Amino acid sequence: MSLPRIAVDAMGGDEGVRVMVEGAALARRRHDRFKFLLVGDETKIRAALANHPGMSEASEILHCEDVVAGDEKPSRALRRAKTTSMGLAVDAVKRGEAGAAVSAGNTGALMAMSKLALRTMPGLDRPALAALLPTLGDNDVIMLDLGANRECDARNLVQFAIMGAAYSRIVTGRERPRVRLLNIGTEETKGTEDIQAAADRLRTAGGLAMDFEGYVEADKINRGECDVVVCDGFSGNIALKAIEGAARFVTDLLRSAFSSSFRSKVGFLVSRPATELLKHHLDPNNHNGAVFLGLNGVVVKSHGSANAKGVANAVEVAARLLEDDITNRIAKDLGAIDTGSLGAK
Repeated sequence: MSLPRIAVDAMGGDEGVRVMVEGAALARRRHDRFKFLLVGDETKIRAALANHPGMSEASEILHCEDVVAGDEKPSRALRRAKTTSMGLAVDAVKRGEAGAAVSAGNTGALMAMSKLALRTMPGLDRPALAALLPTLGDNDVIMLDLGANRECDARNLVQFAIMGAAYSRIVTGRERPRVRLLNIGTEETKGTEDIQAAADRLRTAGGLAMDFEGYVEADKINRGECDVVVCDGFSGNIALKAIEGAARFVTDLLRSAFSSSFRSKVGFLVSRPATELLKHHLDPNNHNGAVFLGLNGVVVKSHGSANAKGVANAVEVAARLLEDDITNRIAKDLGAIDTGSLGAK
């Protein structure tokens, strides 16, 4: 099966062109049918391509020199969308010159550009940022929203649940993903009015390809007991940063403990297979690639500090969503439920 090519913002991220091109090349070594539109400074891109034989034939370069800064306000970035590598990558999706866009640049700017250029799908109020997080189970858990929407009402949360379940079916292969709402407790009386109203709607809705299992507390997100965790963007971003911080704390604590004495260093050598497994599981590059769900097109956000392996994973996320037609899946699932009765803000 042929895939539409993927537009890569080659100038985004902390390391810029070298890592973005290396990541795309790594993804293509795993899947040789991938083709790319590399957007950015042509001289720098060609220099990076020289280190990856075979990539030149699979890539077209769209030259531009302007870059969205990491601290640039989304409003300013929007005004420069027609001249920046990020804006042109998203625009390529809008014009049908690429099937998806991948960027490691400014998240707020990418969200604003994507929403303006691609628009929200019919029947949806807002797009949401979704990402895969590691768990103790067999599959990663999908969590959304992770920062695109600071405040959400019950209607938004129900729509996020539908989008998350559609994404989960692609990633996990489960016909009926287990969906829960993030809350401060698991009792039905816990949470805000919007969370409770969303839960009531999801419990009583028929025809949805998911199993709604109520609430999940933040300390259970990574247990592997559910496939999709739904929340507003403010709570989701806080929870995500707390999980990332806890992972870094554990790895730093282990590094300190294993280097504290000669006996500790010997112990590290004995336990190295286990620590390597832990390192692999907690490495964010192995779970890289957040998705803006709910747009008329596929846009994937790579972490700004991602290495080539992380960028390759983000590219593969984009390709998989194209292959499995995430947009039409969401549209079909939205048709199975009436969220209008919940109202909208």
